[in-house]
Amino acid sequence: MAFDFKKEYKELYMPKDKPGIVTVPSMHYVAARGSGDPNQEDGEYRQSIGLLYGISFTIKMSRKGEHRIEGYFDYVVPPLEGFWWQSERKAADAMLRSDRSGRRESVAGIDYAHKENFHWISVMRLPDFVTEDDFSWAVNEATKKKKLDFSRAELLTVEEGLCVQCMHIGSYDDEPATVKRMHEFMEQQGYELDLTDKRLHHEIYLSDARKVAPEKRKTVIRHPIKIKGS
Repeated sequence: MAFDFKKEYKELYMPKDKPGIVTVPSMHYVAARGSGDPNQEDGEYRQSIGLLYGISFTIKMSRKGEHRIEGYFDYVVPPLEGFWWQSERKAADAMLRSDRSGRRESVAGIDYAHKENFHWISVMRLPDFVTEDDFSWAVNEATKKKKLDFSRAELLTVEEGLCVQCMHIGSYDDEPATVKRMHEFMEQQGYELDLTDKRLHHEIYLSDARKVAPEKRKTVIRHPIKIKGS
């Protein structure tokens, strides 16, 4: 049976819809960087997703070809994820949204009203057996077979460490309410936000936005934290 990261690491991929504290270990990803509105048709963000799936499935299906990866085991390709920031806003600036009466609610994070200012690193987790050489092979193989340029894809290692996270159910635009609960919880537990240029707002997409209604989408939201005053 194929190894499923979501099932084996439920605390990281299937948290409750209540905030919790977690320590996230080092992980390998296939990654693609870019900027701009992620909802733009045929935009840079959507193109990056194609790169991630192309590399991920090339590695997964390598067992059927001549390239042999040491330590390989069959696995379910993990879900799409993303690290997000807005360079013109400091990490502690407000994430803003308007309620139905037009009032602005503010919590720490990013500004969803200006998606054109987003910067992102789109990622998909890779098994630890993938080496630099294996990754280079996958880039070349995907380029050859799909006749597309996969040179933007990179092998990225991230160790998030101490974080607060929560399952968000609903539209991406409604995330600020969940983030606010996360931040209130971490403060009650003696932590403070630690968003920096290295530790970023992180989302894991458990629902296919093309098939699941906005109000039913499941997204893991994760923010880096530290002990208050440290």
